[in-house]
Amino acid sequence: MNQTLAGKVALVTGASKGIGRAIATLFAQQGAQVAFTYLSSVEKGQALEAELAAHGGKVKGYRSDASDYAQAEKLVDDVVKEFGKLDVVVNNAGITQDGLLMRMSEEQWDNVLKVNLKSVFNLTKAATKPMMRAKAGSIINMTSVVGLKGNAGQANYAASKAGIIGFTKSVALELGSRNIRCNAIAPGFIETEMTDALDPKQVDEWRKAIPLKRGGSPEDIAKATAFLASDDSSYITGQVLQVDGGMLT
Repeated sequence: MNQTLAGKVALVTGASKGIGRAIATLFAQQGAQVAFTYLSSVEKGQALEAELAAHGGKVKGYRSDASDYAQAEKLVDDVVKEFGKLDVVVNNAGITQDGLLMRMSEEQWDNVLKVNLKSVFNLTKAATKPMMRAKAGSIINMTSVVGLKGNAGQANYAASKAGIIGFTKSVALELGSRNIRCNAIAPGFIETEMTDALDPKQVDEWRKAIPLKRGGSPEDIAKATAFLASDDSSYITGQVLQVDGGMLT
């Protein structure tokens, strides 16, 4: 596999499963040194660490809550101490707590905004310090097509993902002069462990509505993320890359 990320140190949040796991894996395969975060299972975190290390690069997992600013700041400090620098940050950690607006609790709203949006602020702010010293960096924020078009029953999720887009564009404007790029990726219908639990008939209907007639894979998102992390995208910043099979055109 092409070593397009050789020599880079990347931090990926929420990497224990799904899209985050695929990103961390591809980064390791492409030669990056990978730091990643997880929240729940220490055993799963250690297993992923061993799996990624098999690709030959330095890897370390951190149990850290991205929605907590103090933990995010400590995480970045620890990664820089351990790896010597920080070239790429992928803000992937996120949750859903769906419900119609009339039934949505304040807690559901606050939880989703805190984990999905505040975590992006936390990690990005912390990462700008070492990146500004190095006068280089790539920040990649995971948004969603729902942040572009909205979705019934997901007012909190849509608001958090739309907020990420505005944040991304603002950061790109602020940090561009320091050679720090900030972009977002908007996945469409991506088939993961979560979608496996859905009604197969409903999933088939969604697939039929997508121009490419299939759901995406976590690896599809990982490939786009690796491109934005690499020097191949050195003149791209402030953009939202839709990886959705044409779902939103």
